Amino acid sequence: MKKILMTIVAIVAALPMVAQPKLTKDNIDEVLAAMTLEEKATLVVGSGWGSMIAGITGGSQILVSGAAGTTQAIPRLGIPNTVLADGPAGLRINPTREGTKQTFYCTGFPVGTAIASSWDVELVENMTKAMGNEVLEYGVDVLLAPGQNIHRNPLCGRNFEYFSEDPVLSGNISAAYVKGVQLNGVGVSVKHFAANNQETARDHNDAQISARALREIYLKNFEIAVRESDPWTVMSSYNKINGKYTQQSYDLLTKALREDWGFNGIVMTDWGAKDGTVDAVKAGNDLMEPGMPFETQRIIDAVKDGSLPMADLDRNVRRMLEYIVRTPRFNGYKYSDKPDLKAHAKAARAAATESMVLLKNEGDVLPLDGVKNIALFGATSIDFVAGGTGSGNVNKAYVVNMVEGLENAGFKLDESLKDFYKKYVDFAKIDPKDIPLGGSVGILLGEAKVDEAPVSRSFVESKVAANDAAIVIIGRNSGEGADRLVENDFDLSAAERSLLVNVCNAFHLAGKKVIVVLNIGGVIETASWKAMPDAILLAWQPGQEGGDAIADVLTGKVNPSGKLPMTFPVQFVDHRSSFNFPLGNEPTGRSDFSFIGDDTRTTVNHVDYTKYEEDIWVGYRWFDTFGKEVSYPFGFGLSYTSFDYSKPTVTVAKDGTVTANVLVTNTGKVAGKEAVGLYVSAPAGGLEKPAKELKAFAKTRLLAPGESQVLSMKLSAYDLASFNEAANRWETAAGTYTFGFGRNVSDIPVSFKAVIKAAQNFSVSE
Repeated sequence: MKKILMTIVAIVAALPMVAQPKLTKDNIDEVLAAMTLEEKATLVVGSGWGSMIAGITGGSQILVSGAAGTTQAIPRLGIPNTVLADGPAGLRINPTREGTKQTFYCTGFPVGTAIASSWDVELVENMTKAMGNEVLEYGVDVLLAPGQNIHRNPLCGRNFEYFSEDPVLSGNISAAYVKGVQLNGVGVSVKHFAANNQETARDHNDAQISARALREIYLKNFEIAVRESDPWTVMSSYNKINGKYTQQSYDLLTKALREDWGFNGIVMTDWGAKDGTVDAVKAGNDLMEPGMPFETQRIIDAVKDGSLPMADLDRNVRRMLEYIVRTPRFNGYKYSDKPDLKAHAKAARAAATESMVLLKNEGDVLPLDGVKNIALFGATSIDFVAGGTGSGNVNKAYVVNMVEGLENAGFKLDESLKDFYKKYVDFAKIDPKDIPLGGSVGILLGEAKVDEAPVSRSFVESKVAANDAAIVIIGRNSGEGADRLVENDFDLSAAERSLLVNVCNAFHLAGKKVIVVLNIGGVIETASWKAMPDAILLAWQPGQEGGDAIADVLTGKVNPSGKLPMTFPVQFVDHRSSFNFPLGNEPTGRSDFSFIGDDTRTTVNHVDYTKYEEDIWVGYRWFDTFGKEVSYPFGFGLSYTSFDYSKPTVTVAKDGTVTANVLVTNTGKVAGKEAVGLYVSAPAGGLEKPAKELKAFAKTRLLAPGESQVLSMKLSAYDLASFNEAANRWETAAGTYTFGFGRNVSDIPVSFKAVIKAAQNFSVSE
């Protein structure tokens, strides 16, 4: 027996060794052919929660502390792990690590609603280029961003991460974001695909949407981003659409995303495991994140029993290999762990100033002139909100609050007020359980916002004599895991309203001005109080440089040029979607979910579905078409200067391509920038359409007084199309179109009529 064994060993030793292929950019087919079923199943499932990698990778380790997840390695084939990390307002990793005194802070950039308010794709691309450099230099391969779900309703807890109620603005800002990050040779994951428009029950809610609204509103922004910027990855959302989980929808992930739009990257799930792993693989969901061993086993078992074709698995594995060879980790990039945070802070500050929206400036009170001593009111002066909570939060080295920003700009703040608010905030945060939460309930990975401090009329009056002007700052925070509330969140709290009334009355009686600064991530009610102050500056959640950026605008160092990316209604119920939006928060354990409108029901800690009964009438499409009064229209924003629009022209080429030009002239006294929206009204007849829709936009360079610039915008015939459900196709009608060049959707100074001579149809995958 011993001789037989020795003979076998000798024979085996004499056989030529079969070399295992090692992955390169040129041998993906060879590596795929060499993979075992177990290895294939492993590659399409992540490594588990966080950035711990183990199992088939041969040991466990942490690649980047605080990263959201990794893909699995297969060492024998030269396939490395890759690292995936949050989030939209900057890279989210842990700032400290065991065994080193070095800190790993990341820059906190302005949130999504802020940068969308810039209406400036060049600005966004420059900002996210800096963001992407931190991704690269901290050893991360994919940034799990941008978030770009449509602002269907003002109460969505993650609207601050997203861009707009309009798909054209959202899609083009997203494309610029993607381009900037990916210039660094790292990837993004555009999310959450699709119709993830609420946090309540987001893991199972069924978004019931018409085919037209889905195509025109909730998918169009993703389509634009995919076509224009080639994102490396797309993240499928938790929810269902019309009864089917997005992660398991072949129609969504293959027909629409790949066949119709030409996407050639990978699709990964949002973080969590569902029962339908095999269906997800079939649908074209290439990567299960964060990944669990039972998901791997499901795939193996399904191939063995014939319920999952090997061809489907091979297709997804091939895409994974194509993704991996693009990554810095595969290509051996020697990341420094030392990005230029000072330079990136400057980029964050510049982006913040360009994104702020001047909502009111009665009597040209801004920029501040002849003002030295300021009474700064509001707990948010100390408890400043740089960004939202959840995966969109960033571990920043510092945040410049309003007190610091104004003092850095040379203003003298009322010391007793400053001391009062600091002590109030410090006391409120001694024990997190004692923080008055206001509307910010159920949040993850962040800090709740303290409620406004109640102050008396006499207290306010005592601050008038020693100060030249008053600033009242109002703050809001929200985030992943919960939607906002109407009471004390969308609406002002009693303490905030009392503060505004008292400050305005007291300072106006003395002939002194009052400015309101809104440090918020999403829409709040403004109609009932906006007449009181002299000026209102919407600063959004402007990132870690927020206080300095606000001071830049208040002093006129930067002329505000931001415009609203959504409508500010008179009251919450004016939004058509308010009749079908959950008014409650499942993650908090509450059992009093209520829906208002005809579909009234109460459930216990469970929301099964949301009817998108407003159909295509989202945001300004509803308000503008049906003549509903608003507080501030979509696209609204003032400047310290004025602009004239003239010489509109529109030409239509034989193929239906439209070129629209307008001359913009600075007619004021200071330099400024102007964003112009191209709002198109379609000919009557055929499909019912909104009164006008944003189809393109452009922004001038910084124009000196008297200087002009021609803005040119191009559209294809497809860009003008609407989706015909009955025919299952996009249709551009023939006829006369009106092209309006607008300051906002309600202010169209000049327009031009042009004829599309022949109708065009555009098919989609059956």
